[in-house]
Amino acid sequence: MSRTTSGRVLVLAGGLSPERDVSIRSGRRVADALRTTGSDVELRDVDAALLPSLAAERPACVVPLLHGAAGEDGAVRDVLAALGLPFVGSDPTACRRAFDKPVASGLVAAAGVAVPASVALPHSTFRELGAIAVLDAVVARLGLPLMVKPTRGGSSLGATVVRSASELPAAMVASFAYGDTALIEHFVPGTEVAVSVVEGADGPRALPVVEVVADGGFYDYGARYTAGATEFFTPARLPDDVLATCATTAVTVHRTLGLRDWSRSDLVVDAAGTPWFLEVNVAPGMTETSTYPQAVLAAGLDLGELTAELVRRAISRG
Repeated sequence: MSRTTSGRVLVLAGGLSPERDVSIRSGRRVADALRTTGSDVELRDVDAALLPSLAAERPACVVPLLHGAAGEDGAVRDVLAALGLPFVGSDPTACRRAFDKPVASGLVAAAGVAVPASVALPHSTFRELGAIAVLDAVVARLGLPLMVKPTRGGSSLGATVVRSASELPAAMVASFAYGDTALIEHFVPGTEVAVSVVEGADGPRALPVVEVVADGGFYDYGARYTAGATEFFTPARLPDDVLATCATTAVTVHRTLGLRDWSRSDLVVDAAGTPWFLEVNVAPGMTETSTYPQAVLAAGLDLGELTAELVRRAISRG
């Protein structure tokens, strides 16, 4: 097997977000996969020693697998760009568009993708206008059931399905524990799917659609990262035309938000076969229960070779 590059590939994982443990698992898996291609790989955390290390021995390329704030909001990538280091994944501006769920949803809706009706509610507004009055107005507008989640963040941390108005206050408290603004959106029942997108010489393409069936009915943090807690079907058990529409939708999201190299869109397909956009990740999870590696395998690809190609593309961009 040939080496990916003549230099070192640095995989960044960990950080200080609530998704630290998931990030470490993702980083380890990708580092191990890259090593199978003969690549010289270093896996390291984000801490005060990182920048001196980068200055002392510049890697040929960086693979940021940091989940949550700082990892997906563009901040670390801003630093990498300032240092002139090639990295795999979206640029900082695109990351900021994707990481802010209301911003991403607005842009994606303007591109013609179905997006649930929603309200973004800062904690200050919730407090100043009176919780009961605000929540009554939200329920009157959006109806029930609802999904409540932080506007920034991932892994379903702070996310709650609300089926009665009495459950809404507690759901807001859970969301505010992970951010200052909560996104309250109409809950669309249907088949949950994840569609990963990778870029090659011919542009972005969707990998096989992965259907997600959580044992508890909600794909929360535990269901995402506990082995056996969720059942996956690849490809998803949907008609071929619906699968094609899901693939097109994910590529549209990727292009609309200006994403690069890889992404994963989370969708729900309603009874009529319409895919609804929920959110997109610029650093897809790579753990043993994550959907991106499952899609790679279903496409007949190798995670290490595919990542090595993305590394080569990043280096060629300079």
